[in-house]
Amino acid sequence: MSNYTTGEIAKRCGVSVRTVQYYGVKGILTPTDLTEGGRWLYSEDDCKKLKIVCFLRELDLSLDKIGKLMREANSEEVIALILEEQRCQLAEELGEKREKLERLQELQRLLGKSERFSVESIGDAAHRMENKKKMKKLRRTLLLTGIPMTLAEWGTVLLWIFTGIWLPFAVYTVAIVPYALWVSRYYFTRVAYICPQCHQIFVPSMKQAFWASHTPTMRKLSCPYCGYHGFCVETYRREERTDGNADGHRSA
Repeated sequence: MSNYTTGEIAKRCGVSVRTVQYYGVKGILTPTDLTEGGRWLYSEDDCKKLKIVCFLRELDLSLDKIGKLMREANSEEVIALILEEQRCQLAEELGEKREKLERLQELQRLLGKSERFSVESIGDAAHRMENKKKMKKLRRTLLLTGIPMTLAEWGTVLLWIFTGIWLPFAVYTVAIVPYALWVSRYYFTRVAYICPQCHQIFVPSMKQAFWASHTPTMRKLSCPYCGYHGFCVETYRREERTDGNADGHRSA
C-alpha cells in the first residue's frame, strides 16, 4: 500500500499542506501511520477520503458537518447519495448550457443570413428561435395527419388503375376537400409572419396566406404596416386572434 507524506497527498489532491494539516487537527483526516521521525503518512484510502472532503467543501458544506458525516456508520451511503444528486444537478445544468449554446449558434446562423445587421434583425431571429419548437410540433402534427390521407389517396388511385373501379377515388376526392380546409385553417390560425422591411409581426387573411407563393419557412405576403410585398418569415403566433390582423405587434 502506498504511503504519502503530507506534501505528497496535498499535491495529489490539489490543496495546500496547511489544509491537510488543518483537516488533521479537526479530526477529519487522520494519518494512517507515522515515520520514525514523527512525520505523518497517509494511505491510498486517505487520499480518496481527502478528495471526497474537498468535493464536499466545494458544495459549501461546513467542516463540522463534513466531520460528523465522515464519522457516521453509513457515511458511504450518504456520500453516494450526495454524489448522485450532484451528478443529476450537473447533468441538468449541462443540458441547459447545451440548449443555450444551440440557441446562440442558431442566432448566429439566422443573423448570418440577414442582409443587414441591426437590433431589429436580432429581434426577428430571437422571436423565431423562441417559437422554433412550436413550429416544429405544428408541422409534425400536420405531417402525421397527412401521411394516412396520402396513403389512402394512392390506394384509391392504384385500385382504379389495376381494377378499373373508380368510385372510391371519386368519393375520396370529394371527402378530401373538408380535410384540406380544416388543415389550412388549423395551420394559418397558429402562424404569423415577420415583415423583413419594418419588422412587424402580422397575421394575413386566410385567403391571402392560402394562395401566396411560399417556401417551407417563408410566404410572399403584403405587410399591413409598411406596404412591403414579398417573402415574409413564418413564425408561431404568440396570441391567437380572429380579426385577421396582427397578433400583437412589435415596433420597428
